[in-house]
Amino acid sequence: MKNILSKKILFIICGGVSAYKSLETIRLFRKNGFEIKTILTKAAKEFVTPLSVASLSQGKVYEDLFSLENETEMDHISLSRWADVVVVAPATANTLSKLSMGSSEDLAAAVILASNKQIFLVPAMNVRMWEHQSTKNNFKILKDYGYKFIGPEIGDMACGEYGEGKMSEPLNIFNEISNYLNLKKKNNKIKALVTAGPTNEYIDPVRFITNKSSGKQGYQLAKSLSKRGFDTTLISGPTNLDIEDNIKLIKVQTAKEMFEATQKNLPTDIAVFTAAVADFKIVNQKKNKIKKNEDFFLKFEKNIDILNYVSKHNSMRPKLVIGFAAETDELEKNATTKLSDKNCDWIIANDVSKKDAGFNSDHNEVTIYYKDKKIQKENLSLKKKSEIAEEIVDRIVAQIN
Repeated sequence: MKNILSKKILFIICGGVSAYKSLETIRLFRKNGFEIKTILTKAAKEFVTPLSVASLSQGKVYEDLFSLENETEMDHISLSRWADVVVVAPATANTLSKLSMGSSEDLAAAVILASNKQIFLVPAMNVRMWEHQSTKNNFKILKDYGYKFIGPEIGDMACGEYGEGKMSEPLNIFNEISNYLNLKKKNNKIKALVTAGPTNEYIDPVRFITNKSSGKQGYQLAKSLSKRGFDTTLISGPTNLDIEDNIKLIKVQTAKEMFEATQKNLPTDIAVFTAAVADFKIVNQKKNKIKKNEDFFLKFEKNIDILNYVSKHNSMRPKLVIGFAAETDELEKNATTKLSDKNCDWIIANDVSKKDAGFNSDHNEVTIYYKDKKIQKENLSLKKKSEIAEEIVDRIVAQIN
């Protein structure tokens, strides 16, 4: 196994018979050069002791949310920021339930809720508990939130039953986390540029032409790229959305400003153009507010096509150029035409006439059209935009690496 140094893992042990596997998992990480800090829930102490965990992790074991000794450290914040990744093992049915509701009743839950790092959940429970509809619902919610799951596996359980719900073996957990961190380290050297949101084209100082784009899909893509380790820049039109501090955010208003910001941030390795950029701008823009009694006619001219410019820029063309196509009809025809005309590698198209997906929705349903692949299109069914972003980034990672 490859030795990986200077990696920090926050290991959260919850109450379950499989907690003994967490001790072996911690030992395996320490043997391979990882730094470990551990949180034991109250229930976990029924199965493993703080002393045994401290001995194996060679690090501090945290237990209580409001400890007088650590009160000034704000543990639920500092622990999350310290770690490169958070691992919850075993993640019991009760743990999944609490996390799906956003609970912060103890230190473990508060850290997870405050975390800005990738969180891996390693489920362990009786097969009937895993198969229960409430657990399945919690699983789906947590995947929607961006949690990653390792397991569960199928096998014999401590209760004597057989089926799915067994905690993954320590070596499998080690390999999953190691591969994730290795890939993230590799991605740190790769630059990604994302555009998002609408643009505003001003008629006068108080009026403008825009569209219904919320920017949510682009923001989720930027978050997902950053979480995977990419050096991410987000150029955003006017939105009401927030973004993490580790993402370089450039705010713009007009298509011209977005184009200039894009130029300044070239070259880049990956460019994802989700922004709904206005095709036209106002030629006869007024310097003062137009009064009701004024006769005024709008005169338009085309804005520069940012996607077309970047994808055909021979000297600084990114390795992967992805465009978005928001369509109301003839989705495939329009998307494939755009793929060809603009020299993109991918076009991701969605039908914005649907009420439950696309503009101003938290959900999306898209089709990816590929330029140079055996499979020329791929459908991603209706999901939250955060989950669509994860699936798109999965495919970006596979292509880039």
